[in-house]
Amino acid sequence: MTSTYLYDRYGTGLLQTLVRLHGPLRDRPAERADESALRTRTLEAARATPLADLDWYTAWLERIAAGGALTRLVRRGDAPLLQDAVRVLDKLPGLSGRRGDSRARGRGLLPLPVLAERATGDTKSLMPGSPLEQLVLRALAQRTAGARNTDAVPRDRAGRRALWESAGAVADDRASQVLVLNIGARGENVICDWLRDAAGSGIPFRLTLHQLSRDDVVPAARDIHVCENPAVLRAAAAELEDRAVALVCTEGIPSAACHKLLADAARAGARLNWRADFDWTGLRITATAVERHGARPWRMTAADYRGALDQGESTPLTGPPAPSPWEPELAHAMGVSGRSVMEERLLPALLSDLG
Repeated sequence: MTSTYLYDRYGTGLLQTLVRLHGPLRDRPAERADESALRTRTLEAARATPLADLDWYTAWLERIAAGGALTRLVRRGDAPLLQDAVRVLDKLPGLSGRRGDSRARGRGLLPLPVLAERATGDTKSLMPGSPLEQLVLRALAQRTAGARNTDAVPRDRAGRRALWESAGAVADDRASQVLVLNIGARGENVICDWLRDAAGSGIPFRLTLHQLSRDDVVPAARDIHVCENPAVLRAAAAELEDRAVALVCTEGIPSAACHKLLADAARAGARLNWRADFDWTGLRITATAVERHGARPWRMTAADYRGALDQGESTPLTGPPAPSPWEPELAHAMGVSGRSVMEERLLPALLSDLG
């Protein structure tokens, strides 16, 4: 009836009138069918990789599909971005296993611009904050989450850096550094000469991952202590100078340069004595060092914690709790008190050990 009226009065049918008034009409059922088909093809292409046999990879794809990220990519015309992410993951040197790969631990680290060029042909495609970087980091977060089953990407730079390094990539091998005191070195190259000169004068020295990767640098020290905070290393340099034993400072979460230096030292027979702050992050750092490098915890006992806690004010523990596998009582004591203690509180005892 409506079409007849429109033809009689205006000479056009219903569809033509609507097009005139509102522009071309959309076939929404057909659009939904096309979108669903593209989603299916995109997921099928993403599963065409050896990584698809790994639980974390499957979980990553499922979360992307279920959480709406894939739909958003398809609707923006960015569906190929998922395949770019798969190519990046395929080329990461540390993703052949579920929880990590020894090839990524200090050797063979791939600079991100090189990885981006190999995977996508664009050296800037993995720039911080780019859509591709976000997709890949979600996969790496899923890989490291374990039983927590989350792909939440850390907001802080150190956390994102750690994700890349866990998979065998580094944002900048010149920016990745490690602070050392009295390490010395075995080898005949300019880096070893610098380390020997610095150790002879008790002067703190910074090494970059680029320097450690470029030349054969093997620490000469047979017994190396590792701390978390630069204040400890500065105090040792000021009070003990060249009389201090070899000391490495992680400055928080260890960098790729730090891991490479200490992995090389451990392979050469050095004994690593490791400590960090009495907080949940410090427990994670130490537990990783024990597992990864065979390190021995240094003044990281429940007795050390309680003694330091009694010496002054402390701040509340924050973040998810962590275990202390070398001494479960430590994590328990920290959980009961709910307080963190920075390692500077132990400085007199630490300097005694270092001297």
